[in-house]
Amino acid sequence: MFSNNSITSLVIFGASGDLTHRKLIPALFNLYRKNRLPEAFNIVGFGGTPFTDEKFRERQLEGVNKYAGFSYLKDEWRLFASHLTYVQGQYKELSDYRNLDSTLAKISDGVDNRLFYLATPPGLFPSIIDMLGQTNQVAENNGWRRVVIEKPFGTDLESARHLNQQIHQVIDEKQIYRIDHYLGKETVQNILITRFANTIFEPIWNRNYIDHIQITVAEQVGVGHRGGFYDGVGVLRDMFQNHLLQLLTLVSMEPPSSFDADALRNEKIKVLNAVNPITKDEASKDTVHAQYIGYHNEPDVASNSTTPTYAAVRFFIDNWRWKGVPFYMRSGKSMTEKLTQIIIQFKEPPHLMFPLPPGSQLTPNMLVLYLQPDEGVHLRFEAKVPNTVVEMRSVDMEFHYADYFRPTAIPESYERLLLDALLGDAALFTRADEVEAAWRLIDPILEGWDALGSSLLPLYAPGSWGPIEADTLIAQENRSWIPGNVQWRKTE
Repeated sequence: MFSNNSITSLVIFGASGDLTHRKLIPALFNLYRKNRLPEAFNIVGFGGTPFTDEKFRERQLEGVNKYAGFSYLKDEWRLFASHLTYVQGQYKELSDYRNLDSTLAKISDGVDNRLFYLATPPGLFPSIIDMLGQTNQVAENNGWRRVVIEKPFGTDLESARHLNQQIHQVIDEKQIYRIDHYLGKETVQNILITRFANTIFEPIWNRNYIDHIQITVAEQVGVGHRGGFYDGVGVLRDMFQNHLLQLLTLVSMEPPSSFDADALRNEKIKVLNAVNPITKDEASKDTVHAQYIGYHNEPDVASNSTTPTYAAVRFFIDNWRWKGVPFYMRSGKSMTEKLTQIIIQFKEPPHLMFPLPPGSQLTPNMLVLYLQPDEGVHLRFEAKVPNTVVEMRSVDMEFHYADYFRPTAIPESYERLLLDALLGDAALFTRADEVEAAWRLIDPILEGWDALGSSLLPLYAPGSWGPIEADTLIAQENRSWIPGNVQWRKTE
């Protein structure tokens, strides 16, 4: 996979922070254990905390022991830790970047490939990239140079455009890897496999057979220690602009010609451009926003905050495949359970030859893509109940990752994304035009909510499925949300 004639250095800005020891180092360590890292590599942490190399390694070992979902041998960590180095520095101090460059030159030999990972607050992104440019560390004169940028990428369309312009002054788009960890999840990638590797689905994957689609990303916890950050962001920026719209593109895109990064991302941008934008004036009709009771009591949350912690949105895609099919999307904190699922509900048969009991209705077929926590795919269809004339009951065909792929554990999403970035495969990373297209859909909704004012912000009880207004939104067209604890599989 990798050239043996070069050394690869992975530089993590924000190395003393939470993301590094919770996610990045455990993911890199597991890749090392699987022999998926380059033969010659260095991992260099850069941050303001005064760590020695040894203290930095101890800090990362604590993270591995606490957060990694795998066991390991002491010798494995000892060998991996020997590749870890730490450089103390300030993010806006040019001399510290020169020191970083000097350190990388000392520990490398021959062709020097470099992957820079920006695990810092987004306000530092332009400064870091500018300093890398001034010290000539992103010029591809002696090996490749790539930059991984964490979300959020901007706070609205204007800021995202400005950030893109700032970054493009220093590095090319092909060097930029905007990361959304949702795209690294095995079950998210399986959406494409389900759709395009199985011919049974493609003929019915359109407006002729699908009634509507529901996308739910529910979190059981509140904002917790993220209150200070979250209170200035809210659910629409935190979840919809990236995670949910990415799921929307994967479930609705046309088949790309290949799994090449540009081919895949070209189809995703077509979907985003085809989504019918919800205008500022339509926000009250096609969206719902709410806040869970007790949010004001969370640490670092303003006592008069009107930040929404729940949102439900109804989108339509104006193209040949999806015209008229509603896409219902919802996400919230402090909900009934932790759950990510996509429900494709099919239309009822145009004519039913079987008599139904008075007042009863035929249950529509349904395909459910469970992304977490019970990863798998379920197909609901009707079957005749034995010893009856024509009584029907919904039954379920199930696929569970845990059953079919045991003992192989589903890897952490950062493993896949870090490996792809090292290999130069950008298929699972977002492109500049994709980011801006997503913000064009989100900005008018935010403006509409601001215009409504705080008096129209509903509340919902922690541990519920959200506000009653969300039920009203989907009930306008005689539909209802499908809960996470679907019970048809339990019917005897």
